[in-house]
Amino acid sequence: MNSLLLIFLLLALTTLGYQLGRKRAVALVDHPRQLSSLPGYYGSYVILWCLLPAVLILGLWTALDGPVIDRLVIADLPPEILAKSPDALGLYVNDLKNLATGNIVSSEQDATLVAAADHYRHLLRVSAVAKAALVLALALLGLILSYRAITPKLRAMVTVEGAVKGLLMIGSTIAIFTTGGIVLSLLFEAIRFFGKVPIHEFLFGLEWSPQTALRADQVGSSGAFGAVPLFTGTLLISGIAMVVAVPTGLLSAIYMAEYARPRARTVLKPVLEILAGIPTVVYGFFAALTVAPLIRGWGEGLGLDVASESALAAGAVMGIMIIPFISSLSDDVITAVPRGLREASYGLGATQSETIRRVIFPAALPGIVGGILLAVSRAIGETMIVVMAAGLAANLTANPLEAVTTVTVQIVTLLVGDQEFDSAKTLAAFALGLVLFLVTLVLNIIALKVVRKYREQYE
Repeated sequence: MNSLLLIFLLLALTTLGYQLGRKRAVALVDHPRQLSSLPGYYGSYVILWCLLPAVLILGLWTALDGPVIDRLVIADLPPEILAKSPDALGLYVNDLKNLATGNIVSSEQDATLVAAADHYRHLLRVSAVAKAALVLALALLGLILSYRAITPKLRAMVTVEGAVKGLLMIGSTIAIFTTGGIVLSLLFEAIRFFGKVPIHEFLFGLEWSPQTALRADQVGSSGAFGAVPLFTGTLLISGIAMVVAVPTGLLSAIYMAEYARPRARTVLKPVLEILAGIPTVVYGFFAALTVAPLIRGWGEGLGLDVASESALAAGAVMGIMIIPFISSLSDDVITAVPRGLREASYGLGATQSETIRRVIFPAALPGIVGGILLAVSRAIGETMIVVMAAGLAANLTANPLEAVTTVTVQIVTLLVGDQEFDSAKTLAAFALGLVLFLVTLVLNIIALKVVRKYREQYE
């Protein structure tokens, strides 16, 4: 059975179970107030026992399905095939899978390969039917048992909310372990890199040329891993983007929250947020084909030497892209400031501009700083605009009219294609990621302390 059809049937069963559970709870009493929980909780109780066991089995079956079928297929192969090396056997199994699914195989289709592919296809069909039957049977069994367990004294709310709390705890635990796994993987690979390249050379080196030489006479492969030009370019482009985005975003948010009429606000805010939905590759094309030539033309008119790919073009377009992050969040935060604070300020004789500067803005400052931090993170992590508008040149410069590159662009460049993960060139990407993670973490800690200080002063 198709997985999409199976999920659809599960959703249909849970919907039916919710309606049946709710109706049964109401039918057992004269008035809903006689129930220990609201009727909706009884329907959710049925959903809980109908869905969770079925989803658990579905997840386990899906995870173990492939390895088990592979073992069964390999066990039925002739001895002469099993006697091959592990790499050759893996290639043979890959060929029979491709043949079974209708893809191209890399070897000749002999009778043994065709029979193994038919066996593999048969096992897939049997597994799909068994999985669907077991999952639907568990869902139906859970529906029946939970439906029969409904009584007026059943504390459905406690069970449902406890289950939801458990799911939330599991989700948060998975998020924590995922974050820890990412950090540990970066740390492990970065330690391997620093075993090949001294850490002081990486952190304080002024030249970035990760092309390591394979021969003694190879030209253009210096193997320099100084990351200072990359972080300088990242800070330069992000700074330009913040100069464009922060004033524009804050001013537009203040206008929409305090000055604009309701009809104008309902039009302006969605139009402004459309910028957040434009793909970054479109911004990259706009920066490379429109903004960069425009800036170069203006620079030549003023007698300045402007590169065809400049940090100013990439930063300006990136600032336009992240304006909605600041304006939308700042508008929501400013709107959430209690109305009583505004009225008290007006009652003391303050003008609207004074109220915004001395009352509303300090009250909304923590949320505004949060929006700016989100925008900074978005700017630091942007890649496509920098690749198309700023280039790949690792130049150590503070001139926004020259071509620079960023850390994220170099990470992508180092990991593109077939790479060996035992060379300093490839491992440098993990070292860059680790340092960027630490720098972002330090900036967030400083920002939280600043926000806490202003909040305490205001309160």
